[in-house]
Amino acid sequence: MNIRQAKQQIERSMKAYFARDEFGEYRLSVNRQRPVFLIGAPGIGKTAIMEQIAQELEVGFVAYSMTHHTRQSALGLPFISHKTYGGEEYDVSEYTMSEIIASVYETMEATGKKEGILFLDEINCVSETLTPAMLQFLQYKVFGRHRVPDGWIVVTAGNPPEYNRTVHDFDMATWDRLKRIDVDPDYTAWRDYAVETGVHPAVLTYLDIEQGHFYHVETTVDGMSFVTARGWDDLSSIIKLYEEQNLPVDDLLIGQYVQSPEIAKHFSVYYELFTKYRSDYQIDRIVEGTFDQGIVERAQEAGFDERVSLMGLITDALIGVVREAVSEEKAVAFTHEQLAALRDRMAEDATEDARDLAQKAAAEIRKKAGIEKTAGLLSSDKKLSYERAAGLLEAAVRNAEGSALSFDDIKAEFEEMLDALDGRLDRAARGLDNVFRFVEEAFGDGQEMLLLVTDLSVNRYSMAFINDHGCERYFAHNEKLLFRERGDDLVDRINRLNLEEE
Repeated sequence: MNIRQAKQQIERSMKAYFARDEFGEYRLSVNRQRPVFLIGAPGIGKTAIMEQIAQELEVGFVAYSMTHHTRQSALGLPFISHKTYGGEEYDVSEYTMSEIIASVYETMEATGKKEGILFLDEINCVSETLTPAMLQFLQYKVFGRHRVPDGWIVVTAGNPPEYNRTVHDFDMATWDRLKRIDVDPDYTAWRDYAVETGVHPAVLTYLDIEQGHFYHVETTVDGMSFVTARGWDDLSSIIKLYEEQNLPVDDLLIGQYVQSPEIAKHFSVYYELFTKYRSDYQIDRIVEGTFDQGIVERAQEAGFDERVSLMGLITDALIGVVREAVSEEKAVAFTHEQLAALRDRMAEDATEDARDLAQKAAAEIRKKAGIEKTAGLLSSDKKLSYERAAGLLEAAVRNAEGSALSFDDIKAEFEEMLDALDGRLDRAARGLDNVFRFVEEAFGDGQEMLLLVTDLSVNRYSMAFINDHGCERYFAHNEKLLFRERGDDLVDRINRLNLEEE
C-alpha cells in the first residue's frame, strides 16, 4: 500500500486500541494490541506520518531508533536488591527502568497526556543480544520488568533487507505478533501531502513531469545512486531558505539532496527554467488580479511543461495566501477562548485589573507551547495560535504602562486582531476569484483547470476556507469536473465569536 493508505490504517488501529468499555477499561487487552510494523524503503515518510497522527489525535509521542540500543540500554541496568522470603534475607537481581519506558513516563508528566504512541524505528536492526527480549516486548509491551503504560500504543518500523545490510529477518513467531504494513513509494499519495504542506512548486511540478524520478535507487560502478521522498522534501525546504536570502540554488546544492547525478542535473536545468517562468509570468499579479492580456496570451501559447510549471507557481502562491488566512482565523478563535477564560477568572476573583491574570495566562500559553514543541506535538497552526494569544496578552500589559489593565483594554487589542484577520480573509477570497478568472481566460475548462481544482480539493487549508467562506467559481468548476466529495476532509469550522456571549 502507499503511505496515505498506511496512515489511514494506523489511525484506524489507534482509534480501536484507544476504545474503552463502560467501566473505562481498554476494550482490547494489552497482549492483543498488536504493534504496527511499517516496513518500506528508506525516506518514504514512515516517521513523518507517525508525528502527523499523534498531532491529529492529540496524543503523546515518543520516538526511538533501535539501532544504537544494547540489551542494557533497552532493558535497564542490573542492580542487587535485598528481599526477605519466609523470614530469610536474599540478594536478588533487579533492573533499573529502561531508558525507553522512562521517556514515555517523562512525556506523560510533561504534557499531561495519558495516551500516546511509542514509535520504535529500525526494529529489525536490533543487536543479537537484544533480539530475544524483543519478542516479549512485542507481545506484552515489557522491557525488563517495566511495562509500557496503559494507553500507549506501540508502532515500529524498518527497512527491507535490500536497503539495509544490518537487517535481521524476523521468524514466524515474531511476525505473528505484529500488524505488518508494507509501504511502497507512491508519487500520487506523496503529492497530496506535498500540496498540503507547501513543498516548493519547482519540486512538485518537476515530479509532475518526471514521476519516475520521485523514488529511484540504483547500484552503479561508483556506488549507490538514489533519490527519495525525504530527499525531495528536504531539498524543497532548503530551496525556500536559499531563495529568501538570495543565495544561488545550483547543481552543487541540489546534488547534496538528490543523490543521483543524472536526476540532480535534470532538476538543476529545470529549476533554472522554472525561475524564469516565475519572473516572466509575475505570479503575484495573477493572484492580485492585476495581470494583463499579454500574460494570458503567453499562457495560451505555452507548451505542456511550461503550463505545468505555471500552474504549480499559481497554485503555490494562492494556497500560501489562503493558508495564511485560515491559520490566522484559527489563532483568532484560540485567542478568543483564552480571553473568555480570562474574563471568567476576573469575575471569580472579583477584580477589574487584569494585569496579573493576563501575565499569568500568557506565561501558561508559552509554557504549553514549549512542552508540546519538545514532545513533537506542536504543529505550525498551534504554534501560531499560541504566539498570537500570548503576544496579545503581553502587548496589552505593556500598553497599560504600569496602570490598571481593564478587560476593555484587552478587547481593544483583540479588535485590532480581528481587523487584520478581515484583511487576510478578503485577500484570500479575492485571490481565489482572480486565479479562477485567469485560468478560465487562459485555458478554459482544460487540464489546467482540472489541476487547479484538484490541488484546492486535496489541500485542507483551501477546503477549510471555501467551506467557511465560499467560492462560486470553485463550486461551478468542481461540479463541472465531477469533483463531488466536498466535505469529507474539511477541517473544523472556525466561527467568529462575540466576547460578550457566554
